[in-house]
Amino acid sequence: MKLVQTEIAGVWIAETNMLSDHRGSFQRLFCANEEGCIIGARKIVQINQSITRATGAVRGLHYQKPPMAEMKIVRCLRGRVFDVAVDLRKNSPTFLKWTAIELAPDNHRSFVIPEGCAHGFQVLEEKSELLYLHTAFYSSPDEGAVRFDDPMVGVAWPLPPRDLSARDSSHPYLDAGFKGIEL
Repeated sequence: MKLVQTEIAGVWIAETNMLSDHRGSFQRLFCANEEGCIIGARKIVQINQSITRATGAVRGLHYQKPPMAEMKIVRCLRGRVFDVAVDLRKNSPTFLKWTAIELAPDNHRSFVIPEGCAHGFQVLEEKSELLYLHTAFYSSPDEGAVRFDDPMVGVAWPLPPRDLSARDSSHPYLDAGFKGIEL
């Protein structure tokens, strides 16, 4: 496994190796030993899956506030997505900056998004399926979101955003008073 640090501290790309022969293939999607320098003492406590049908659909940008802040490890099992992390951490040198990678089954990548960063994605291929590993349980009262088109963040989606949930399209924009998430 190869770990690549992005321009945002704590946001990583994990590249795995695929072993193939005449029977098919095998790859390790997560290894606490190999990803220990990233995951530390955290434990994976929840694994979720999403399937999004329409090309151009956007989900996110979601996060959980302390005390339920979570690290997510995201992998694409089918299709192709533009996966985004936005730094919302108070006093971070990359506060309100975003980074993105393309996730697809054939590029053998996972995106590691730490506590204090929002996550979202845009579907580049219909019926895209994502697998999420979480280090905290979902908690509705601790849920937060950044609007997909927030001008203070300025995510450059590769396709015109469409097919948003009512919830995602109604999140308020950040205001100038937003100072970030205190972890």
